[in-house]
Amino acid sequence: MAFTRATGKHRGPSRLARRSAGVAGVATFATAGVIGTLASPALAADTEQPSVEDTGLTQVITEESLAQRVDAQASAQEKEAYEAAARARAAAEAKRKAEARAKEIRAAKERAAREAERKRLASFQLPVSGSYVSTGYKTGGSLWSSGSHTGIDFHAAYGTKVVSVGSGTVVEAGWGGAYGNNIVIRMNDGTYTQYGHLSAIQVSVGQTVTPGERIGVSGSSGNSTGPHLHFEARTGADYGSDINPISYLRSRGVNV
Repeated sequence: MAFTRATGKHRGPSRLARRSAGVAGVATFATAGVIGTLASPALAADTEQPSVEDTGLTQVITEESLAQRVDAQASAQEKEAYEAAARARAAAEAKRKAEARAKEIRAAKERAAREAERKRLASFQLPVSGSYVSTGYKTGGSLWSSGSHTGIDFHAAYGTKVVSVGSGTVVEAGWGGAYGNNIVIRMNDGTYTQYGHLSAIQVSVGQTVTPGERIGVSGSSGNSTGPHLHFEARTGADYGSDINPISYLRSRGVNV
C-alpha cells in the first residue's frame, strides 16, 4: 500500500524550515538577551529605593531642626528677658532701700543737728572767753553806791570781745550811768544779764542773741578804775534784783 505526504496547512514543516526557525529563535533569544542586558540598568534604576532628596524627607528634617532652633532661641530670649527683669527689679529694690536708708540717715542727722542746736541755744558760757573773776560778788567798798559789788568783774584788756552768756533778747543797749556803756539781755529762761563799762556796743534793743554771739567790746566807761567787764545776773531788768552771778553761771553748766 502506498502512502502519500499530506499536503495543506496540516503539513508539517520541513527540515529546512525547522532549521531556519531554530536559527531565528536563537537569534531572537540572543537579541532579546542583549536588549535585556542593555535595558537592565534602567530597570535596576527603576527598582531602586527613591533618594531622600526625591522623597522630601531632608526638607522635613531641616524644617523640624529649624523650628527646634527657633524654639530654643525663643526660650533663651525669654529666659534672658526674665532674668533681666529680675535684675532690674532687684536693682530697683536695692535703689529704693538705699534711698530709704539715705533718707533715714539724713533725717537722723537733721534730728541730731536740731538737738545739738537746741542744746547750744539752751547752753551758757563765759562772757569773756578764757577770763577769770577779778572782783567777787558782794565785795564791799566805797567804789559802789550800794556799799557792795552787785556783780562780778571779769579780767579783760581794753577792746576784748564780749559775748552773750546765753540766748535771749536785748532789752537795753546804751549809756547806763555808773555802768557806763551797758547792755541788758532778757534770757530765754526769764532771767536777765547785764554787761557794763563797755567801750563799744554792737547790738540794739529788740535784737535776739545766742550763746557766744558778740555783743560789744570791753572798756572802762562809767564808774570804773580800769578796763574790765562788769557782769550781773538778775531776776528782773531793774537795778537791785541782782543775784550771785557765779552761782547763776555754775547752775547752767559754766565753769567759773
